[in-house]
Amino acid sequence: MTPVLELRDLRVTYAGGHEAVRGVDLTLRSGQTLGLAGESGCGKSSLAMSVLRLLPKDATVSGEILLDGADTRTMSWGRLRAVRWASASIVFQGAMHALNPVRRIGQQIAEPILLHATSPPDEVDARVAELLAQVELPPEKAQAYPHELSGGQKQRVMIAMALACRPRLVIADEPTTALDVIVQAQVLRLLTRLVSEHGIGLVMISHDLSVLGSVCERLAVMYEGEIVELGTAPTVVHDPQHAHTQALAAAFPTVGDPASRYAPATTNPAGLPPRVVPEAGEPLLRTESLRVDFRDRGGGWTHAVRDVNLEVGRGEIVALVGQSGSGKTTLARTVLGLQQPTSGQVLFEGRPLPRGGRALRDYRRQAQLVLQDPSSALNPRHSVYEAIAEGLRIHRMPGDERALVAAALEAAELRPAQRFMPVLPHQLSGGQRQRVVIAGALALRPRLLVADEPVASLDASVRGEILALLLRLRAELGLAALVITHDLGLAWNIADRVAVMYRGELVEVGDVEQVLLEPRHEYTRSLLAALPEVAAPA
Repeated sequence: MTPVLELRDLRVTYAGGHEAVRGVDLTLRSGQTLGLAGESGCGKSSLAMSVLRLLPKDATVSGEILLDGADTRTMSWGRLRAVRWASASIVFQGAMHALNPVRRIGQQIAEPILLHATSPPDEVDARVAELLAQVELPPEKAQAYPHELSGGQKQRVMIAMALACRPRLVIADEPTTALDVIVQAQVLRLLTRLVSEHGIGLVMISHDLSVLGSVCERLAVMYEGEIVELGTAPTVVHDPQHAHTQALAAAFPTVGDPASRYAPATTNPAGLPPRVVPEAGEPLLRTESLRVDFRDRGGGWTHAVRDVNLEVGRGEIVALVGQSGSGKTTLARTVLGLQQPTSGQVLFEGRPLPRGGRALRDYRRQAQLVLQDPSSALNPRHSVYEAIAEGLRIHRMPGDERALVAAALEAAELRPAQRFMPVLPHQLSGGQRQRVVIAGALALRPRLLVADEPVASLDASVRGEILALLLRLRAELGLAALVITHDLGLAWNIADRVAVMYRGELVEVGDVEQVLLEPRHEYTRSLLAALPEVAAPA
């Protein structure tokens, strides 16, 4: 049988001579699943986009890309247009950016069907309803706009669009990035079922080996444009041979593995600090019966935070975990004074949070926010120096400004500081940008960091470096941290205690070992059950 996809000595070179893909050979048959793992810049997406000639004009492609035996490199534009969607389709990473915000979901799913005339016009609505059912969405969602759907629902819509013309090949580029663990498990189950039922070939791209291994039969690991390891999923995940594969496997620890407790994967010469036991006594931050309600469009009330009692001690790292919509970010905004509570109070060092004026500004200097996406947190036109100096000027910090910026960069391990000061954000890697965001917080000498998904958008190895940095800052500066995450592995890596949030309530709070190894609440057990697992090789 002819493979659905065959790559022979594939090479992709960009203007300036950068060779993104170097001599890759891969084969995929109908009904097979192949995971493509690697970090940003390794060539994964260049390889995937080359299949349907979606690369920019400055890219030169050589070798053979055989889709059902026909080379897409030599196809006419008319033939290529017919092949896209109908023979092969792509599920893009950012569903919100890939969907048109001003068109209804049903119209967007129908578009490829109408363009390729794969169904008669009078049957298009029925086909759309069928596709929504396949991705486990109710038919009424066809009338919704993208902003009315959750992240997981938007990703399901992208999968429905990819299946619209019944292709034989689907390429899924990071389909679960930034999704919470429950929704991620649902999307992975959906992809597995669709491959089984429809016999499509699936190429799935991710930097998370455990996610790929839970769906794909075979894994290919890319590094600097080359396939450095290829084998069955259990073998690659549990017995990696190449150093880069070993680093990817170590970056996402198994909850319960004692070797990764307080030990995120890092190659930093500074290493990991000894474990710091927080001092007992009056907590640094405390919420008492905190409640936050919002009016919804129907005139009713949404109870985003319900009677939450949470403590963060001096020098303590607390992980606030839960799926999207559980109220984690609303709680964080209230703790920072960005959202007024409906009832209850927030106490910092035993004193109620100020409501406004200079007192609130002084508090915000001591409690700093680290956002999830460093690219959106930094002004693209401001240098690193300006990004960090801005907070110093707003809070009128005493001392020499340049010396304070340099000290913050050094504390965030951007050394030498002078080298990074004039650099613009786009000239930095993802990990360096996140360190700049952390440096901006450290410049104000805070006592508490509130980190909202601080590593969700970062590569596997960079993830470990940032988590190790948080541990070192706690050890060296006595910083406390409230880390908001849906990643239970992160909590196991660095947290002292875990607070599990569900529908606005804290359903379980306790030491990491107690909550994650002996969960008492059904919701905590469901979070742990949703973690992707790869069976050991036979």
